[in-house]
Amino acid sequence: MKNNIKVQRAIHNLTQQELADRIGVSRQTINTLEAGKYVPSTVLALKISQLFDTPVNDIFALEEND
Repeated sequence: MKNNIKVQRAIHNLTQQELADRIGVSRQTINTLEAGKYVPSTVLALKISQLFDTPVNDIFALEEND
């Protein structure tokens, strides 16, 4: 699964730690998400979407092999 969390963080001027604090996860979780090594739960994806005020589909996209 691809995502543009890093881009969204830059738009909203947030560090990984600030984003993590706001959605209740660790900075390492954000790092792993941005690296594409972790697929978020539905709840986590919705929290990220809500925080950025952006539809989930604009942040996360399925890849062919998903």
